[in-house]
Amino acid sequence: MDYQFLTLEVADRIATLTINRPDKLNALNSAVLGELSHAIDEIRVREDIGAAIITGAGRAFVAGADIKELSGQTPVVAKARARGGQDIFRRIETCSKPIVAAINGFALGGGCELAMACHIRIASDQAKFGQPEVKLGLCPGYGGTQRLPRLVGKGRALQLLLTGETIDANEAFRIGLVNRVVHAAELMNAARELLRLVLANGPLAVALCIEAADRGMEMSLDEGLLLEANHFGLLAASEDTREGTTAFLEKRAPSFKGK
Repeated sequence: MDYQFLTLEVADRIATLTINRPDKLNALNSAVLGELSHAIDEIRVREDIGAAIITGAGRAFVAGADIKELSGQTPVVAKARARGGQDIFRRIETCSKPIVAAINGFALGGGCELAMACHIRIASDQAKFGQPEVKLGLCPGYGGTQRLPRLVGKGRALQLLLTGETIDANEAFRIGLVNRVVHAAELMNAARELLRLVLANGPLAVALCIEAADRGMEMSLDEGLLLEANHFGLLAASEDTREGTTAFLEKRAPSFKGK
């Protein structure tokens, strides 16, 4: 697919997906969301892609939704818009390939929600975060009320959700919203280096770690432990596990095939 508002580049099995609407601070209108949906599906199925980075062009990661589209929506349209965005972000979150948000600037509203749907978040020291929907008389619609408490705890999440305040990258790191803060010039290299470390590991193991962590959040501890044990057993039958354990004993680097 040819993209108008995104760019998708692949090098060394890492896809870089850039939201490219800098004149609007990469705001998520319907067209951008439609392209993002196609791009995520492409990342999920392409065999030459093992991991992905999502970032933004210019001085914003994503500065929120397109307010013009929100201003006149009916309740039915608003709910459908929320459900559509939630579906796209959920496909990011459940992707078996690791996805890193490289947050280069403003990550507000839908942008913060997009970052939270990614598996790992690395922020530029110039990044800003917030869920300012209440200032418009709205609440988050793309998962902010659900993922933010899971990442930072209910109390901190409610403070951000109810005040609509914006926080900087260091505060986002302090509360656990992002995994790491780096200088702006180092952001993309830091994201790629992290994914190179992940890609050196067994892809089946990586995929099942993502699944277990995601599904386990909604289970009791006993149910989550059973899920983990099942995955552990499944991997024991894989060629990758045999290769990984043999390579360790032979003191060499493993060559994983994803089988």
